[in-house]
This record gives sequence, C-alpha cells and structure tokens, in this order.
Amino acid sequence: MRTDAGPADLRPVLVVEDSDDDFDTVVVAAARTRRHNRLVRAANADAAWQLLTLNPADAFAFMLLDYNLPGLDGLALLDQVRHGGLLARLPVVVFTTSVNPRDRDAFSQAGASAFHVKSVRHSDCLDTLESIFDQWLKAGAPPATAALSEAARRSA
Repeated sequence: MRTDAGPADLRPVLVVEDSDDDFDTVVVAAARTRRHNRLVRAANADAAWQLLTLNPADAFAFMLLDYNLPGLDGLALLDQVRHGGLLARLPVVVFTTSVNPRDRDAFSQAGASAFHVKSVRHSDCLDTLESIFDQWLKAGAPPATAALSEAARRSA
C-alpha cells in the first residue's frame, strides 16, 4: 500500500535504451509498480536529445539512461543535458551493465541523479527498476540537485 502524501508524478518517463529485451524489462517493471506513467523510448542519444529539446523542459518525470548506446553514449548525453539550460534540472537515473567504479564516478561527476547496475538475474533487474520507479515517481520526489548531492555523498 502506498503512503505517499500527495498525488504521484504522472509525467512520462524518457527511457533511453537500445536493447529491445532491456526495454521490455523496463515495461514489465513499470507495470508491476501500478504507476500509469507513459514510457517514451529513445533507442539512442540523438533521438533522446531530439525528444528533450522538442518538448518543454519539465515534460518528463525523469530520464532512465543506459550507458552503452550506439553512437553518442549515455555519459555524453548526460553532459548535454546538464549543460542544456532548463534541462539541467531533469533527474537522470543511469541504469547500466557497467560495474566499473570509474564509470560510476564519471556519471556522478557529470551530474547523474542516481546510478544503478543492471543485474544479470531478471528478477533482480525487475526489483531494481521497480525501486527506481517508486522513488522517482512518488509525490515530492527529490529534484535533480538534491538527488545529486545524495549520490555524491554515496560515492565519496
């Protein structure tokens, strides 16, 4: 039973993911949370950037970002977002297969709101995604700046 104080954020979630299987997992996890946010998929960084710049800065609740993308990678896209004026406040949650601490540090320094590693176990992956949706779509979810300082404390 949800105990959020107010209405949940119903804006769509931008999912930047090139893998059909991984995107399907995101869809299943979102459905399991019983949230009604539309998932907008971009299969690469260029498509994501186009969606971000063609919509109002606050159009998306958050961006779920894969690191390994064809062409421009997730870290480069995050850099564009953080230097993109009003887009700089968009929460960006990284969800990647990379377990390299350097990657975690690079995303933290670039301004990621959170960093999660995709588990090879499907059930663990679903649990992590459900937790991400619950955290970032609940009423009063932390803004990107507050989440960033928390992420920076965790990685220190």
